[in-house]
Amino acid sequence: MNPDTLSSLQQAMGLAGAVACLALSAAGSALGTGVAAASAVGAWKKCYAQNKQAPFLLLSFVGAPITQSLYGMILMFKMFGVAQAGAALLVLGIFAGAAIGLSAFYQGRAGAAACDAQAETGQGLTNYLAALGIVETTAIFTMVFTFIAIGKLAA
Repeated sequence: MNPDTLSSLQQAMGLAGAVACLALSAAGSALGTGVAAASAVGAWKKCYAQNKQAPFLLLSFVGAPITQSLYGMILMFKMFGVAQAGAALLVLGIFAGAAIGLSAFYQGRAGAAACDAQAETGQGLTNYLAALGIVETTAIFTMVFTFIAIGKLAA
């Protein structure tokens, strides 16, 4: 294979890894917000059926998994700078995106439980947000450690 073709292939694999990181992070955000939104709608329905005021703050639980899409986007832009790393960046992007996406999905599941509990009891907001924050920490750690790995690829 000629060097120009090999270089182009490596660049394409690196770019694919960067995009995979964003795509997998965003997929997790979509799944997580979807699960939490469905629970919020159900919780609001219960409130309306009982002639209780529906708590607007359930949207904070629904929106929590969105931030993982941002982490994936930030990593994607950083990965663009080292796209020549090729297959290594492709693998890194897939695994980092999957970890961030899973964090978003499970944060959405926790948010769904928080929606139900908050609507039913009207109590525990700070505890629920703290629990969601702990799940989010996994995505933040993944982003930070991936930055370190990208730095090693660039060296």
